[in-house]
Amino acid sequence: MNDNCLGSSERLMIAAIDLIAERGYNGVTTLEIATAAGLSEKTLFRHFGSKRNLLESAFDRFHYGDEMTKLFAEKLVWELREDLLLISRAYHEMMNRNRKMIWISIKEAGHLPGFRERTQKHPRQLLTGLTDYFTEMSAKGKMVRTNPETQAASFMMMHFGAFLNNLDDEGSFLRVSLEAFIVESVEIFTRALTP
Repeated sequence: MNDNCLGSSERLMIAAIDLIAERGYNGVTTLEIATAAGLSEKTLFRHFGSKRNLLESAFDRFHYGDEMTKLFAEKLVWELREDLLLISRAYHEMMNRNRKMIWISIKEAGHLPGFRERTQKHPRQLLTGLTDYFTEMSAKGKMVRTNPETQAASFMMMHFGAFLNNLDDEGSFLRVSLEAFIVESVEIFTRALTP
């Protein structure tokens, strides 16, 4: 998207994500963020009040929680294989689009009090959505009765691990494409959970 089409708040959030991912939270000043966004530091403070508020707003605005909630509400067809493929592909697309934010959350969460809890909001939303989905599929007789939260957590961790494998852009140790991984992981889950 062209920077001219973005509002000043979004430009500041994108600049903050880019700079903090590259140099760390403490390695970037508000003046540098504002300058990178083509705005004044005064504008940054008027919109966000602090660098911390700016980073938290960026996480809330650009992370995947709301998109995944919408996907669960509008796009599921209640067929295990098709739904898990849709969820997996959407998850990886969103995670890769937000890879700088994920990198920040991993590197900085321990240094910013309360930040870890904020970064866990979106995975918790996904866990709830998947748990509810598995519960409903089991109630419909389309999935074996199991612990839906455990299955949801297992599915999430498997895909988060695949994402982390490629996070640093230095190449994966695996010779399996992401799409092949998605298809095979969904196939394994589908076979295991179909009555």
